[in-house]
Amino acid sequence: MQSQLGQVGVEITVLLGRSLMPMQQLLRMGRGAVIQLDTHEDDEVWILANNHPIARGELIIENDKISVNITRSAQVEDYFATEQ
Repeated sequence: MQSQLGQVGVEITVLLGRSLMPMQQLLRMGRGAVIQLDTHEDDEVWILANNHPIARGELIIENDKISVNITRSAQVEDYFATEQ
């Protein structure tokens, strides 16, 4: 008998940063446009499961691969406090 737990889908998202801009500016952007984020190179990233913050981490770039190292659990209050 196969476990139902193995059939549950979880979407994992790594949030690098945020940007606030008018919709009109977003619509004018074309392919290759650069959006400036509110973070710095060494800032921790948020790791979300189904859009719910679960952990913090750091980006690791080696050769042509990017990975995320989980550094600590997320404080949900901090995540929502940083939203604009």
